Amino acid sequence: MKNFKYSVADSLDSAKTALMERSNCRIIGGGTNLIDLMRENIEQPDEIVDVSRLSKQIQQLDDGALRIDAAVKNTELANHPKVRENFPVLSHAIVYGASGQIRNVATVAGNIMQRTRCMYFYDDAAACNKRVPGSGCDAINGINRGHAIFGTSTSCIATHPSDMCIALRILDTKINLESSKGKRTVDFADFHRLPGDTPHLETDLMPGEIITSIDIAHSARGSSTYRKIRDRSSYAFALVSVACILSIKDEIVEDIAIALGGVAHKPWRADILESYLRGTPATEGRFKEAIDREMEAAVGFKHNEFKIELTKRTIFSVLSELKTEENSK
Repeated sequence: MKNFKYSVADSLDSAKTALMERSNCRIIGGGTNLIDLMRENIEQPDEIVDVSRLSKQIQQLDDGALRIDAAVKNTELANHPKVRENFPVLSHAIVYGASGQIRNVATVAGNIMQRTRCMYFYDDAAACNKRVPGSGCDAINGINRGHAIFGTSTSCIATHPSDMCIALRILDTKINLESSKGKRTVDFADFHRLPGDTPHLETDLMPGEIITSIDIAHSARGSSTYRKIRDRSSYAFALVSVACILSIKDEIVEDIAIALGGVAHKPWRADILESYLRGTPATEGRFKEAIDREMEAAVGFKHNEFKIELTKRTIFSVLSELKTEENSK
């Protein structure tokens, strides 16, 4: 780790000024990912600006949406009464995501901005287009058991590691950004990028911008759950995860939202599956047909072909569970 300057932002304006005036400057909240990246010399900032003392509010807006400040800790978000009542899938995803010690430190913005845990990304002897653009991707022909099956490219097959983000992907979430040049709001769906030819460009965050808060619209109708399949029950990153909200009325799928984790460079929304099920009978046969259609786009590699079948089975299990819950209402 190289030497760096450390400063504490006493206001949002001071943080924005630091980002504007100093090009190699990073924002730090909890530091649960950034510090690891600095230790591995992947991130080598000249200065880090601590924003952990900025506003940490969770408030309900006039339109019913919930605004969550960027510096809110994951534990506080998961345990907040409004979240547990209106967005239980989000609470569950956060709890599944990490140990209590990490959740007590990690922030909402840090969780959204965390980078892949691909072992080739962390190995400076390996070719990695994320770390050194244009160097190649050793994961494609290497050990790729934990890598992506959706949205991959010849440049990168890494996955996004967040559990919280998978839940946010099925909620009507927006990310509020600020810089010295002004403010803007981005749909959560558009914030994270697929790798394409530029896997080192992971988000829509522009130079000098900082996440100030996220807004989640009023709660969706239906039953919800978060299912995470991992190698061990003690906190590990997902091989496959599923966040789902399902509403059934008179045996018809009234509405559905489903996103997948551990399978793509960004939280993967199962749009094809949703479109195929919405407004149709909630039968096992229809569920399986929808899953097969969604999975047509999946491409496995040498060590992760199993993820295709694992994803199918996990989605079907989740849909069956939520169907039972809906029918019992």
